[in-house]
Amino acid sequence: MKRAVLFSVLAAIVAAGVYSVTATIGKPSSIYTIRAKEPRDLSGLSVATFAGGCFWCVEAAFEAAPGVREAISGFSGGDLANPTYKHVSYGLTKHTEAVQVYYDPKIITYEGLLQVLWRTADPTDSKGQFSDRGNHYRPAIFYHDEEQKSAAIRVRDELAKSGPFEKPIAIEIVPFRTFYRAEEHHQDYYLKNPLRYRLYTSGSGRAAFQEEVWGDELTVDFSKYRPRQTDRQDAKSPESKAM
Repeated sequence: MKRAVLFSVLAAIVAAGVYSVTATIGKPSSIYTIRAKEPRDLSGLSVATFAGGCFWCVEAAFEAAPGVREAISGFSGGDLANPTYKHVSYGLTKHTEAVQVYYDPKIITYEGLLQVLWRTADPTDSKGQFSDRGNHYRPAIFYHDEEQKSAAIRVRDELAKSGPFEKPIAIEIVPFRTFYRAEEHHQDYYLKNPLRYRLYTSGSGRAAFQEEVWGDELTVDFSKYRPRQTDRQDAKSPESKAM
């Protein structure tokens, strides 16, 4: 489906006689700053796993968030061990495209990560995401512990009550089981193929949906999602370390 979207957008550009693409195509480039990728140490970090449709887009959104050290594209929620992209794309493995996020909880909270997910995905659509249809594109929150589960349910309910979505929130919140890394050419796709990435986000309908739903609130105010000072002090105290 991704390939079909890219081909259709490229064909439209050629037919219109347009040979250059500005940075405004695929609005996420103006929402999140694309930064150079460097090797990162993932030791001592917390882990979260999310699905929001095409993992190229979800990975890019999370890697731009403060406190996120790495986001890895892959598959989760299914039964087949070590699936390939081709396996999952057939829609028979029960896996969905997902991203595993390694983040520093001293800089950003889990709730802050959920705000990124809400703004890059459509949590009201359980049948796919934007032009990508099928169970293997369904959105999901895969919680790693009870704390993540409680936070996900609470923030989801808050979103349903006062968020910008007109339809009911349908994203699944399920326990994490396994995560399988996707092939290397899918990793950091937004950095390796920036033009194709922007064309895809535009052609798939994701960028337009983000702008329409969130408007001026599309950019997350991460200052609201920093750990409380008391939490940091508790983590450093001798008593907490003894426990």
